[in-house]
Amino acid sequence: MANTYLQRTPTTNGSFVTNTWSFWLKRASLGGDQILWSSYVTPTNNFNIKFTSGDKFQFGYYAGIWDFQVVTNRLFKDTSAWYNIVIAQDASDSTSTDRLKIYVNGVRETSFAITNFPDLNEGSNTINATNSTTILGQSGNSSEYFNGSMSHINFVDGTAYDATAFGEYDANGVWKIKTSPSVTYGTNGFFILKDGNSVTDQSGNSNNFTVGGGTLTKTEDNPSNVFATLNPLDIDTALSYTFAKGNTDVTIAESGGEGMSKATLGVSSGKYYFECKLVSSSVHGRFGVVSTATPSTVNPGEFGIAWQMNDATMQLVNSVVSGSWGSNPSNNDILMFALDCDNQAFYFGVNGTWRNSGNPTSGASRTGGVNYSGQSTLTSDFLTVGFGGNFFGGGGVQQGQYNFGNGYFGTTAVASAGTNASGIGIFEYDVPTGYTALSTKGLNL
Repeated sequence: MANTYLQRTPTTNGSFVTNTWSFWLKRASLGGDQILWSSYVTPTNNFNIKFTSGDKFQFGYYAGIWDFQVVTNRLFKDTSAWYNIVIAQDASDSTSTDRLKIYVNGVRETSFAITNFPDLNEGSNTINATNSTTILGQSGNSSEYFNGSMSHINFVDGTAYDATAFGEYDANGVWKIKTSPSVTYGTNGFFILKDGNSVTDQSGNSNNFTVGGGTLTKTEDNPSNVFATLNPLDIDTALSYTFAKGNTDVTIAESGGEGMSKATLGVSSGKYYFECKLVSSSVHGRFGVVSTATPSTVNPGEFGIAWQMNDATMQLVNSVVSGSWGSNPSNNDILMFALDCDNQAFYFGVNGTWRNSGNPTSGASRTGGVNYSGQSTLTSDFLTVGFGGNFFGGGGVQQGQYNFGNGYFGTTAVASAGTNASGIGIFEYDVPTGYTALSTKGLNL
């Protein structure tokens, strides 16, 4: 939702002192103030829920000074996972610390950096008020956009619920969504982003939102099926990285050196398919898989398997550079990858055709694929995606947009979705039989 926000202005005042907020979110970047939810009147009269520049969580009302403000000690720095955050406000409670209860993935927060709880019966006249606009993803006078994804956004007007109204633990102890919460929403309550990018209220109140700015993009990545993304926290600081589009789009630029960006999920068994749209590449740009233990200060291929853009042809880089794998792809070409961990083989293709007459369904024969069974750095560890290059001798820019099953290259949806294994993920081309997406559901097949 970077540079995108939703908005609605209530037509009737609701409760100022007793309410509940519940939402799921996945961060795409850290640092900088990022507004999740605001009720904005003026710069000196607004309520907001946000991540601070130090990646803590804040709930507060500002009216020239902070009338009330609660900030966690917990840091929210995991860009690979979804968080469920529930805030229950009941300023009528006689116990000051119970006037604001914050739950993260079902567990109540008890450790705070700032604890300025509301006074008894103190509320914010911007929450739930006709004189303020409810804004999701931004504040009315700032560029403090939330950078990430949000889902299952609930607001309850007039009742304070705990986290169990919106989620529950499964048999494995994992906090999961209740897709239809049993709550009384009240006059201004709403439930949006339940199904994809719908801003239509699902509570029955018809308190619908509009897109106030930017573009709201649907993703298959959701709290029930978390897809791999590229990891902005595991990079070579000597290079210049730019991450975008929920960390599926990465640009690497430098003046001489090597490095890569790795994905957030690693695998050691199963069969996985993913795609990358080549936006731009310099000579010696590389795409492939590496051991999760490989430092990001080296390039894909040094301790993994990669294909390299050379002067005229693609080359395989598997400890050494060898062979020709056809002509270099052009900008906007879609690269295809099929990783068969069960048979220790890796396949590469471009625009719907497998290079080297590859057959990802050939099993132990590994027809047209790279056999990595004798490569101990790969067989003894989890594997993940590596994207980067060996740029010694000159500068270069490497940009790719990965589709791990989200159905998008950047913000552009796939042109015509192919078939896909087990119905997990949306890809441009047909997924080979037996392969699936690099996602939590894919890992559990």
